[in-house]
Amino acid sequence: MSASEQLVKQLRKKRERIQKPSVAVSGYLTRVVGLMFEAVGCRAPVGSSVAVEADSGDIEAEVVGFEGNISYLMPTEDAHGVIPGARVRPLNRKNQLPLGMELLGRVIDARGEPLDDKGPIFSDGKTYRSKPMNPLNRRQVKQPLDVGVTAINACLTVGQGQRMGLFAGSGVGKSVLLGMMTRGTTADVIVVGLIGERGREVKEFIEEILGEEGREKAVVIAAPADQSPLIRLRGCETASQVAEYFRDQGLNVLLLMDSLTRYAMAQREIALAVGEPPATKGYPPSVFAKLPALVERAGNGGDGQGSVTAFYTVLTEGDDLQDPIADSARAILDGHIVLNRELADSGHYPAIDIEASISRVMPQVVSEEHMQQAIKVRQWYSSYRRNRDLISIGAYTRGSDPAIDQAIAMQPRVSMFLQQKMREVVNYDESLLLLNQLVNPKQKQSAGM
Repeated sequence: MSASEQLVKQLRKKRERIQKPSVAVSGYLTRVVGLMFEAVGCRAPVGSSVAVEADSGDIEAEVVGFEGNISYLMPTEDAHGVIPGARVRPLNRKNQLPLGMELLGRVIDARGEPLDDKGPIFSDGKTYRSKPMNPLNRRQVKQPLDVGVTAINACLTVGQGQRMGLFAGSGVGKSVLLGMMTRGTTADVIVVGLIGERGREVKEFIEEILGEEGREKAVVIAAPADQSPLIRLRGCETASQVAEYFRDQGLNVLLLMDSLTRYAMAQREIALAVGEPPATKGYPPSVFAKLPALVERAGNGGDGQGSVTAFYTVLTEGDDLQDPIADSARAILDGHIVLNRELADSGHYPAIDIEASISRVMPQVVSEEHMQQAIKVRQWYSSYRRNRDLISIGAYTRGSDPAIDQAIAMQPRVSMFLQQKMREVVNYDESLLLLNQLVNPKQKQSAGM
């Protein structure tokens, strides 16, 4: 044997010795604290799955961290029946989603398993793994996306590949607005992530709000509130990966994630259980690191790819827009739509507050005339709302301010323009026509003549 061959053999043996400790090895359970299992002797990499023995059968868990020879495990199901010293063994399998066109019209869980009793889902056989995209390879946002909602199409125009936030408290109509967009959008594929919702709301959204019409080209990923935080966290990532898959096939995707706040709460539960110190209002630093990592996965693809236009709902506790998650989301998104509880209570649906909302890419995707007309409507809306109290008690005298006088005269028409029935679809061209008729009523009259 030559010297070079001996050297290669020695290096190979050395590499095998270095890699040997990382080989998966079974261990045993030593402690259960809250949501966290602690195991000793189990050699499994972070992010891999393990099986924990229990009276009723094996319980699946995921390795979320370690300290010394102690591995921290987060179960993905109920931990009933676990006993001290239970065996923990690594599962030699990969968590691979069944990605393919067969996903259209289906409802799956965070693992990719079907929930709709329509049989198994078969992938297209390709190994697909999402990875961060070079920002210089992304196409710019240049084209508007029709979402079928007049207030958004006309005053808060969304571009293909834009990431928008939908900010609202509970019971203001977020899910209804998402359903309106699924039925009215011109996107090729719709991916809906229902994360942390009540089980009743999941079925209601699919059957009542989404409906058969919207479900035909949609994929729904459901991870209800009664599931472990690990499953809820994985549900958001599964929805993003499904959207990325269709984008890479050259399709334009509308991703609706309800909600980003539940994603942050799930990560908070995991991080605090592992021992990460809280930072802002109980949220540990890892939460604010994961939010941009998730959001940045949406957007336009490169040449030959499609786009992922994303709407992330953000729950504002007590309608507080300065909530740490809401504040962080505003900084990383390309705009936000605020739903106003006062408008919802008055029967104004969708309860979009166009004064507090903004689309940062709107100037890039609409004409100058469209932009000026939208600004005009925003000025009327804002002027009336700022002076509404004075107007309602009779303290304002007509003629004192021409801008306010015009806002008062236009208020009924503006309010009617911004409202829309739940089952009604108003496409982009119709929205622009209605906007032009609102701002230039004389043109409408002359056209009618």
